[in-house]
Amino acid sequence: MKSENIKNVVKEKYTQIARENNANNPSSCCGPATCCGSNLEVSMIGDEYNGIEGYNPDADLGLGCGVPTEFAAIKAAQHVLDLGSGAGNDCFVLRTLVGDKGHVTGLDFSEEMVAKARQNIKKIGYSNMHFVTGDIEAMPLEANRFDVVISNCVLNLVPHKNKAFTEIRRVLKPGGHFCVSDVVIKGQLPEKLRADAEMYAGCVSGALEIDEYLETITKSGFHNIEVHKQRSIEIPGNILKKYLDENDLKHFISGDKGVFSITISAFKAS
Repeated sequence: MKSENIKNVVKEKYTQIARENNANNPSSCCGPATCCGSNLEVSMIGDEYNGIEGYNPDADLGLGCGVPTEFAAIKAAQHVLDLGSGAGNDCFVLRTLVGDKGHVTGLDFSEEMVAKARQNIKKIGYSNMHFVTGDIEAMPLEANRFDVVISNCVLNLVPHKNKAFTEIRRVLKPGGHFCVSDVVIKGQLPEKLRADAEMYAGCVSGALEIDEYLETITKSGFHNIEVHKQRSIEIPGNILKKYLDENDLKHFISGDKGVFSITISAFKAS
């Protein structure tokens, strides 16, 4: 599938999610209900936000695969960017961490998501948060602007990961860092699984093999790479059988192959 087609699938999927009620969201990618829509019904993978300071239930569409703010070492008065910010879930947590003197920017590919996030800001009245529409591979943001960049279960959906991490490096201040939660795979998944267009809007097909993911970060000019958390995503056997033969299924179940949620950080040189 061509990159522009992938982007269109992702944009359409998340526009649909933005228009749906959170309590009735069968198209959610990485949320508690399903993964990957009607073609692959999988209970998965977001971490619990209840109890986290700044959490805003109105902004939580259940699309994450981790809590990157937990490991991002955010400080008061910093300028922070959230990539694929959706309705603003992580941004409201970030706003609590940076305080009144900091600033939070959310960037999302879907105009409907940005509109939903802006509505959520109005409910609370924060003046140091804003949301913009844009492509992670070519952000409409100036260079050397942010102290920290975060993202939650979004970069796996970007066709060109090298462009995404290069852009992250560009917008970070010297010495700044990113912390992202994302989906990766161990071992090569069968082509028929990757070829499913629905999967590109549902966590798995767009994910890189973990070693390739780490190599992409290194080649993009980052250092001090640290994997803070890694968690296997359990997919029921009856679902896997739709995509895997018996040999692949055996390796998948044994842990030689599989889908994982990771939270990872790395630094731009000073």
